Amino acid sequence: MKKSCVLAYSGGLDTSVILSWLLEVGYEVHAVYVDLGQPCEDRDSILEKARKIGAATSRIIDVQEEMCRDFAFPVLQFQAKYEGIYLLGTSIARPIISKVCLGVVSEVGASAFVHGATGKGNDQCRFQLTADALAPEVEVIAPWRIREFRERFPGRAEMIEYCEKRGISVKATRQKPYSSDENCLHISYEAGILERLDVCGVDSVEFGMCVTPKSAPDESERVSIMFRSGVPVKVNGEELNAVGVIKTLNKIGGRNGIGIIDMVENRFVGMKSRGVYEAPGMTLLYAAHRYIEQLTLDRDLMHLRDRLSPEVAEMVYYGFWYHAKMRALLSFIREAQTPASGEVILELYKGNIIVSSRSSERSLYDEGIATMEGGGAYNQDDATGFLRIQGLPLRVQAKFRKE
Repeated sequence: MKKSCVLAYSGGLDTSVILSWLLEVGYEVHAVYVDLGQPCEDRDSILEKARKIGAATSRIIDVQEEMCRDFAFPVLQFQAKYEGIYLLGTSIARPIISKVCLGVVSEVGASAFVHGATGKGNDQCRFQLTADALAPEVEVIAPWRIREFRERFPGRAEMIEYCEKRGISVKATRQKPYSSDENCLHISYEAGILERLDVCGVDSVEFGMCVTPKSAPDESERVSIMFRSGVPVKVNGEELNAVGVIKTLNKIGGRNGIGIIDMVENRFVGMKSRGVYEAPGMTLLYAAHRYIEQLTLDRDLMHLRDRLSPEVAEMVYYGFWYHAKMRALLSFIREAQTPASGEVILELYKGNIIVSSRSSERSLYDEGIATMEGGGAYNQDDATGFLRIQGLPLRVQAKFRKE
């Protein structure tokens, strides 16, 4: 009986080659394009290409709303950024891609789940760890970890040549052989010329969501974002679903050069790698969400969340979305975000974000207490006793300190 597998198929260089190779080694392949709102891809042509190469079936499964609502927004609520800068767009997408493909494995009775992640990168961890958590009985095939595959395709040049000979169309070219991964949260760019650290990433990449800050309009633009319990629900007064919020803000942020970063990051496997990212909508949401939290969250609660934020970023980046610790943390953040409601108006100018105004019915900011003018509701005499108690250990220790 012929072996059957489900391939997470993007239509790009790697998965197109892998689909053809799987057929050569005797697999029946079911290609699954998980629709994450990839902004620069022609879905019909991707499915047609899979059929042309020889997939037994090819299908699109749309999970844009689920990804934004159930994956991206909780990460946003944690203000989680890997190594202080990366908004985790690819990392967030991988667990849901795996979940969808594993569902198709069960539906078609396949024995294996195949992905195109390399043995050097992070995505192999995210795919594998999700499969281990959700369907440990399913075999995971990673061709880049198979010696015979690597010997046949030692680099992207050989893969491009393979596609050219077989009439398989791909976006990657010999002139611009960097790799891109996209969804509605962001687009990432790596490999090829971007492996050279003396090359400017912003000048080298053809961005799909953003103009560069230098190319952005000379006039600033304002945008209002409203949150309910830490969830963005309105943009410029219009109520939108989760993916609608993201896509609307992508357009607004993108045309103003918002959300482009170029970083050298530490991969889970231990090496450093260079990536260029654009995430205009999520960058705006992170900024606006922080301003609402400053008004509405208790100090100690927000500081606790901030201490947990790098932990959450690491777990998402490494691929531990379905870990028991992550489930507990997601329960925590839902409760912690209850009061985080209000509206922020941001002013955007050539890649910069400036807060114009912020408001909330649950604001903890009390001008009568905070005012630097005379009077008000705060009695400054109270600070004397407060500081004497706080300073007591220091005064005792000072008897023995020789500084």
